[in-house]
Amino acid sequence: MTRINVGEKMPDFAFDTGYAPDKHLSDYLGGKTVVWVLRYIGCPTCSYTAYLINNRYDEFLAKNAKVLMVMQSDPKHIQDYLGERNIELKFDIVADTEMKIYKELEILPAKDMQSMMGNADPEEMKKKFGAIREAGFTHGDYEGDELQLPALFILDEAGTVTYAHYAENGMDMPSVDEVLEML
Repeated sequence: MTRINVGEKMPDFAFDTGYAPDKHLSDYLGGKTVVWVLRYIGCPTCSYTAYLINNRYDEFLAKNAKVLMVMQSDPKHIQDYLGERNIELKFDIVADTEMKIYKELEILPAKDMQSMMGNADPEEMKKKFGAIREAGFTHGDYEGDELQLPALFILDEAGTVTYAHYAENGMDMPSVDEVLEML
């Protein structure tokens, strides 16, 4: 269990997606790969992030990039959640119910809910949560560790990390716009 840094090779972890078993990270390499590590599909912030990425996925493809999202959710739960909302994702969600990837990459949970929120700007939070509600996302079922912090990695075609971000709190993540700009 060790944090991965820029210049290091991302481990070729094995996983199931919401729709396919027995996949490996190496199946997704070629061009750039964005590995977006969030909490679970019922988390409104996480599902809203997936929604934003999905709506702009052609922009990722235009930059020769694909997205692989990691969540603590069960594959069936991912299918049910997306199906109930008629969402057809253009990218895969890794179903890491045992949190093996989180542990392997040392993506730790916050100590408590106050640490999870950190020193986020209340106006920024109000704006973000307003957009989430406006888009129709509400809290679904809880899965995994509610205090799990997110992380984001960008890999080159060989699986070498070109960008690594371990969030210090739940709001400390690059936006979709920022990730697209980095690509």
